[in-house]
Amino acid sequence: MKKTTITFLTVALLCTGGLTAQTVQEGKNHFFAERYNSAISAFNKMIEANPNNTEAIYWLGQAYLQNEEIMSARIASTRQLYEKAMQSSNGAPLIMVGMGHVDLLENKVNDARQKFETALTMTRSPRKGDNVDILNAVARANTDAKSGDFKYVIDKLQAAVDKGEKNAETFVLLGNAIRKYQPGEGGGEAFRNYKKALELNPNFALASLRLAKLFESQKNWELVHQYLTEAIQKDANFTAAYYDLFYYYFQRLDYPEAEQQLQKFIASKLPEKDIQDEYLYAMLCWARKDYTCATNKAQAVVDALGDKTKPKVYRLLADAHFQNNDFSSAKKFSDNFFLKKNPDDITLYDYQLRADILDKTGGTIDEIFSNYTEGARLDTSVALKLDFLRTGAEKFKTRGDSISRYREGELRLVVLQLKENPGQRDYFDAGFAFYQAKAYDKADSIFDLYVNKFPDESYGYMMEYNVHRAIDSTMEKGAAVPWAEKYLAILEKDTVKNRNNILGVAGYLAQYYANIIKDKVKALEYLRRMLALDPDNTTLQKNIEILEKAQTPATRPGNQPARGKPAPAAKSGSQLPKAKVKPPTTSIVKK
Repeated sequence: MKKTTITFLTVALLCTGGLTAQTVQEGKNHFFAERYNSAISAFNKMIEANPNNTEAIYWLGQAYLQNEEIMSARIASTRQLYEKAMQSSNGAPLIMVGMGHVDLLENKVNDARQKFETALTMTRSPRKGDNVDILNAVARANTDAKSGDFKYVIDKLQAAVDKGEKNAETFVLLGNAIRKYQPGEGGGEAFRNYKKALELNPNFALASLRLAKLFESQKNWELVHQYLTEAIQKDANFTAAYYDLFYYYFQRLDYPEAEQQLQKFIASKLPEKDIQDEYLYAMLCWARKDYTCATNKAQAVVDALGDKTKPKVYRLLADAHFQNNDFSSAKKFSDNFFLKKNPDDITLYDYQLRADILDKTGGTIDEIFSNYTEGARLDTSVALKLDFLRTGAEKFKTRGDSISRYREGELRLVVLQLKENPGQRDYFDAGFAFYQAKAYDKADSIFDLYVNKFPDESYGYMMEYNVHRAIDSTMEKGAAVPWAEKYLAILEKDTVKNRNNILGVAGYLAQYYANIIKDKVKALEYLRRMLALDPDNTTLQKNIEILEKAQTPATRPGNQPARGKPAPAAKSGSQLPKAKVKPPTTSIVKK
């Protein structure tokens, strides 16, 4: 009789525990399916029924961390929840791990590790080892935070698996940690762990979703689609899979199918309704170039949420109004976006759109320039930054005025600084922008670098010649002469192709030697080189005659040394665009 009583008592306890676990699992199912509002509602109801339900409190915090768009907001709300629970629960291990999770998100790595180790020690069994719920929470924290220690997590989880742990979620978390620790080569091991999770729990839709994400990183779209579909087969209301399928078709421009997946996504959340789903419809309208539809649907979100509107909605409104040529409204929503921007979700495109809007709404050159320099500070790939900066440089180049050309040069200078191995074009465009802006000192510095880096190319010498002509417009200092002589030597390697440029540069040198330093021998030398290319030019013939008659017996046979500092040696062969120099049309020699 006593044995029977104990048996019934044990069954009763198991049933009670099962009901509690089932309720928590219900909330976790919402969480795994990314129905975060439903998860928050479920966990809040559990906490109302039992304020000391530490498991519900922990998972409520996890839902907070996923539901807020702004990192600072989600950290603040979760920290407040966990700090209160730490006091009321006398430092329950699961809540302690939750606090460590928040610490990691705030880059307090040592504080987090101390909490994790304390919680694991408090719950460790001499026979079974680490408590699986605590261990999984530690793994979740580390894989969620940028400052997480992925190797630490892998070692802990692998030790539990080696001891025979059969928790499907543990294998999913192990796969996640491996992917974070070895983004490229870890794919195979992550795959095996996700598959093991499905062996343990064939209906675990989250494992199928992680497989889809794994193959998404490998751009294997056939398997992405296969595993997303598999997730839905395991759970017909698995919201996260419908969401990813919406984007799968959206990115393939299959908008009718994308809309069907969007409708299923919304239906999978019922009875939960979210006005922000209108944002996804607005995206579809935008993609179809129905910008009026896009602005109407996105505006409905703003009207409903007011100050709680997410920045991405303002981004869409700014772009849609811009595409619709409503530049004033575009600027208003762009201002809102940058006022409330999410630091974790801001891209170079946001700055590019902002620059385009400012360009259409009377933004000053300095405002537009600042927009590009701020964007260039984003933590993104160098390739994207270079494209962004070049786009800005071209925008200023198109404006054409000297101030804009100067700003163009400054952006191209940033390109030179960012690019690992700048090419001829990079140096040329930066120097030429400053040359056009009449910032000759800066142009000289850049073309000096060009000549040193590409000594066999002609265009550096060409531009140094032009820059120094501009600096010494009266020729009195002879600043351009060394560069003209070297440039001429390169041009004369192909007299047919470079005929006009040779006439122009030689004419400059003849004028300098004849009129500035009165070296008639050198002047005649360049005039005769010109006449060889243009034998029918009567002006040249006349100038030669004048100088020949003016020669004294002492100067006729002489070969005077060239004036000025010689330019660096160089060879021809550049592919850069040419700057044409016209030959003189008037008399070179002053009478």
